[in-house]
Amino acid sequence: MSGRILVVNAGSSSVKVELFGPDLVPELSGSVTEIGGSGQLVLGQARRPVSAPDHAAALGLLLADLSDRGCGPGDLDAAGHRVVHGGAELTAPCRIDAEVMAGIEACIPLAPLHNPHNLSAIRALAAAAPGLPQCASFDTAFHATNPEVATTYALPEPARALGLRRYGFHGLSYAGLVEALDPLPDRLLALHLGNGASLCAIRDGRSVATSMGYSPLSGTTMGTRTGEIDGNAVLRLVEVFGQDEAARLLNRESGLRGLAGASDMAALLARDDAAARFAVDHFCYWAVRQAGSLIAAMEGLDAIAFTGGIGENADTVRDRIVAGLRWAGEVPVHVVPADEEGRIARDTARVLAA
Repeated sequence: MSGRILVVNAGSSSVKVELFGPDLVPELSGSVTEIGGSGQLVLGQARRPVSAPDHAAALGLLLADLSDRGCGPGDLDAAGHRVVHGGAELTAPCRIDAEVMAGIEACIPLAPLHNPHNLSAIRALAAAAPGLPQCASFDTAFHATNPEVATTYALPEPARALGLRRYGFHGLSYAGLVEALDPLPDRLLALHLGNGASLCAIRDGRSVATSMGYSPLSGTTMGTRTGEIDGNAVLRLVEVFGQDEAARLLNRESGLRGLAGASDMAALLARDDAAARFAVDHFCYWAVRQAGSLIAAMEGLDAIAFTGGIGENADTVRDRIVAGLRWAGEVPVHVVPADEEGRIARDTARVLAA
């Protein structure tokens, strides 16, 4: 397939798009931020203030500006969507039909902040361009190859029946990383380090374990999320602060921000105070500690790969994590630019070609 593909990533408060031309060459990217408030529309080098009440309106603004540049919905050959959660059933890229829509909707309890917006973007584009082929790539799908012993929480069956299990996230990032490395190491420790951060054990190109679990909250220290925390500590937070405030604390006020008042790693590395130093120490320590578990799951280590904003740009953090893993042997270290949009475009082309 060599036509134009629009990749859509509907986040919790933003919509991002990237247009791919013939041979999947990226042509133009854009976004609308602060949906529901005073936001900004960016398309290429142009930017202007906008107000979008919801995700459908935000996507509509982007489609209108794309039309002004000669690429309206009718000029597209297909669209590919990042869908955060596919659950246990949607584990491969696919063309979106009524059954897939129902499956994405069924996963809303697993990703209440994301899947509804993913669906909104799919419906908005279907309304703007009826008949346009749309495909979905799932952020959880890459980890569907984890063995059952790795994904199962030791809970009674009625609790497990609620869908309480490890799913893992950042799968599109890891899938793109696997595509980018040639030759691909047999046992690869991959670290996606950004505001959200996770690690993945990749053996023979397949995920066998990952640090995130039922939600993106668990695992290593992140920009605003706690990472690993005892369940009874969560219950205590709910008891003291109530469920909504406890959820906000765990997801938006913890991690680097909770330790040092800021979630930006570059800003913390530039500071010279005890809180900032401790936050960086904490981030690196827990990345190394989580890595040890994943190396055990792979039964060894042949290479390390970093991606994500921190993984790609924070040399100090990378060096400290690599130094903390020297006990596992001297192995090659790769830095791979994240390319989730490119991966979605390639997924879309492959699905439609098949």
